[in-house]
Amino acid sequence: MSVRQIRRALLSVGDKTGLVELARKLTAMGVELVSTGGTRKALTDAGLAVKDVAEVTGFPEMLDGRVKTLHPKIHGGLLAIRSNSDHLKTLEQHGIDAIDLVVSNLYPFEATVAKPGSTPAEVIEEIDIGGPTLVRAAAKNFEFVAVLTDPAQYALAVEEMQNNQGGLTLVTRRKLAAAAFHRIAAYDAAISAWFAAQEGDPFPPVLARAWHKQGDDLRYGENPHQPAAFYVDRSSRSAGVATAKVLHGKELSYNNLLDLDAALNLVREFGEPACAVIKHNNPCGAALGATLEEAFREAYEGDPLSAYGGVLAFNREIDEATATQITEPNRFIECVIAPGFSDAAFQLLTNRPSWKKSVRLLATGPLDAATRPVLSLREVEGGMLVQAPDRRTDADDFADLKVVTKRAPTEAELASLRLAWVVCKHVKSNGIVFVNGRRVVGVGAGQMSRVDSTHLAIRKSGERGRGGVMASDAFFPFSDSVVDAAAHGVTAIAQPGGSIRDAESIAACDERGVAMVFTGTRHFRH
Repeated sequence: MSVRQIRRALLSVGDKTGLVELARKLTAMGVELVSTGGTRKALTDAGLAVKDVAEVTGFPEMLDGRVKTLHPKIHGGLLAIRSNSDHLKTLEQHGIDAIDLVVSNLYPFEATVAKPGSTPAEVIEEIDIGGPTLVRAAAKNFEFVAVLTDPAQYALAVEEMQNNQGGLTLVTRRKLAAAAFHRIAAYDAAISAWFAAQEGDPFPPVLARAWHKQGDDLRYGENPHQPAAFYVDRSSRSAGVATAKVLHGKELSYNNLLDLDAALNLVREFGEPACAVIKHNNPCGAALGATLEEAFREAYEGDPLSAYGGVLAFNREIDEATATQITEPNRFIECVIAPGFSDAAFQLLTNRPSWKKSVRLLATGPLDAATRPVLSLREVEGGMLVQAPDRRTDADDFADLKVVTKRAPTEAELASLRLAWVVCKHVKSNGIVFVNGRRVVGVGAGQMSRVDSTHLAIRKSGERGRGGVMASDAFFPFSDSVVDAAAHGVTAIAQPGGSIRDAESIAACDERGVAMVFTGTRHFRH
């Protein structure tokens, strides 16, 4: 039989959104309500008739509520195959009434993990036992039983029942069962991930993660012919793209999200006011400033041609002065992400006529470094590559800096080298970055040859590169990049060192009066 009547429902929920309204509509359709603990209290307080689970099982809730529904009179009523005469006889023999609907959305484990300051004892108490067992039992027996695991499902279920004389179709029950098993899988994965973190093992035997779809499907993926969606980890504490609040603009695209993430990861490296301009997942501009306005102006002017249609990130709340600069004529920006926006800045950014509907504004809240993910995941065909994120800072890499040339960099050159070095870490390898003063003026990214990346950075920087510095994410295999950069007017270079031809690069610098330092650390980004 395709439609099964709902005569008896068991309700036991952590999230009570829409609970009372659902229960009222079920009652109006003649459904008997059975409930537990706080759920039962919420329903009785609303004036609804509810049978206590203890009346059904003959046992009170015990062990501080840890044991409530784990009983044959509950699970027999859920798991019995209604078309099996032996099952029905067993129910009758033991006085077990069938249960046709389960409403359970589990204890808020993920929310408790994500809450700052939550203790292990608090987290453990939010590991639901009875709820997942109810959900699994009902979902397994979807041919006869329905299960609701999300308040967003309530309205559609009620509407279908009202149109089917209090029944739900097999198609709906199967869809609800699938959603239930997705929920249980995500819940268990979140618990597994938390325990792995408590053990301090970054690479456990099983790497469990729960990803929840964020909103509707994306318009498309990297290209219009590729369907796409965005999934987030609800237990994440990190202030990032996945947790940012979209304040304004068109829906975000797949490429927008990638660029926003890259931009934010760059600017959060700095303590001073900073701005990054990202295009196709690489920085085309970045700068530090005494003010955020200055940082933006310098970052944008680093490569204004490439910055057109790019993504901006800031590590401070955007103020009116910065917004005024961003909205100057002939500038077009796809997205802006920052910890926040002042009221005046928000009005400026959303009222420029050509941007009113298009520009996307995202607020992350404070960029708290302490809560960032401890693993970096990257999928390959049939597997997942896992590593610790590259969180070494310029302070780490410059702590034991080795000057390898006759001339040491000046204080001004050293400050520029620090900026170039940090930005280079965020450039697709082979990565070369030119900096003059406190702004990036040229980037060579993703070339198969390091000298090609150097030539690209030289061309991008033009006259602005003269008197500036250069950073390389890995060693120079030959001295050609050094020679060409020096000919362009570069005065100081930072690189990891480690090539069998380091001596040739050092000699080329000494011949031309260029200072070179070795950091001893490589920063490939593939």
